[in-house]
Amino acid sequence: MGARDIALSSPVRRVGLRASTVGKIPSGCRPHSEIEKINDHIQWLIEQGITCEHIGDLVAGLCDRLIAAGVPIWRASIRMPSLHPMYRGVAANFERGGAIVLENAEHGSETERNFEMTPIFHLLSRGEKTGRWNLAKGEGLQYAELNEFALAGGTDHVISIFEFPKEVALRGLGFSLTSDAPGGFSDDQLAIIQELLPALGLAAYRVAVSKTATEILAVYTGARTSARILAGETRRGMGGSIDAAILIADLRNFTALTEVYQPAEIVGFLNEHFELIDRHVEENSGEILKFMGDSVLAIFPTEAEDPQKACKAALASAQNLLKANEELNRERTRHGGPDIGIDVVLHLGEVFYGNVGAHGRLDFTVIGRAVNEASRLEKLCGMLEQHLLLSESFAATCAVPCDYLGSFELRGVSKRADVFRLAGAAS
Repeated sequence: MGARDIALSSPVRRVGLRASTVGKIPSGCRPHSEIEKINDHIQWLIEQGITCEHIGDLVAGLCDRLIAAGVPIWRASIRMPSLHPMYRGVAANFERGGAIVLENAEHGSETERNFEMTPIFHLLSRGEKTGRWNLAKGEGLQYAELNEFALAGGTDHVISIFEFPKEVALRGLGFSLTSDAPGGFSDDQLAIIQELLPALGLAAYRVAVSKTATEILAVYTGARTSARILAGETRRGMGGSIDAAILIADLRNFTALTEVYQPAEIVGFLNEHFELIDRHVEENSGEILKFMGDSVLAIFPTEAEDPQKACKAALASAQNLLKANEELNRERTRHGGPDIGIDVVLHLGEVFYGNVGAHGRLDFTVIGRAVNEASRLEKLCGMLEQHLLLSESFAATCAVPCDYLGSFELRGVSKRADVFRLAGAAS
């Protein structure tokens, strides 16, 4: 027997979301102490919704309270969709006496593919909000998760789906409870749990929206920048001068590829190269501020007492990403794809780091003479047949052996620039 059969043909076993749930004792017939306990749980959920940072805190705290009140919860979970570009959904799993386990289902992963073989998908595909499976009687064992629970001693499994506002891509949550007690949950216990669902949903919604805003902003602006925006730096002109090592990376002769490859293929190439650049910038505590067509702008803010540290981090990023790019090209060309080089320039200087733009459309970025100089220096890579160039200020501060390549005029820059490469570097 499946969840649909239970929900529609077994009214005694059905779990509802409204005050008219079958099995619920009308509030007027409830002992005053029971009403106080329910209100206490609701108050706790509201407080947690304001203060807690993770849905794991919600599910663990609520289950601990319900267990203390005599509800025989063995396992529980909250599952929610995600707007993160890497993850389809998130889950917080509780087990009595154990630690909360947080799971992220990556797009295209086995977890995502297996979602269609879960009881929650069964309910969603039928537009149902609740389901219950008597594991002790062999119900629901076609689902791998419920079969595992039954083999481990589970007796009863219930799921409630709570919807969020339609305009939000975070469509809702699935709250599941499993019991290992003989007979499972009583109808009165489930009725109480259903009364708590609106408060649980509201709390989870607040946590999810806050986490989503933080994560999505970091995806689009970088972790360091998003933290400043969320801290209140949102007005045009807000920001300040900082010293930073600047890294500009540009894909060599990339424009010519657009004449040969389809747009989808071009995007695929860009993503491959941007991924390796980001990986090596981040692992050295830098931050990408902009993807500019086929170029990348990243910074490594300096510490006043040790600017050399930022320069060495930027240099390590550049060397690692160039090496990784060679490996990527070797692999791609073996399959008939293009060899795409990367040119990198490293510079050190003062920049304005903050909000620039129109009143209603801002960009949190860096601007200033140093950024302009770095951009102009990048144009010399092709002329000098070098994939990595260092400015005078960067080379002097980084204090690594370098070869002097000459003094060059930069368009729009009054002072000639002395340019260096790492000592012994090949073209």
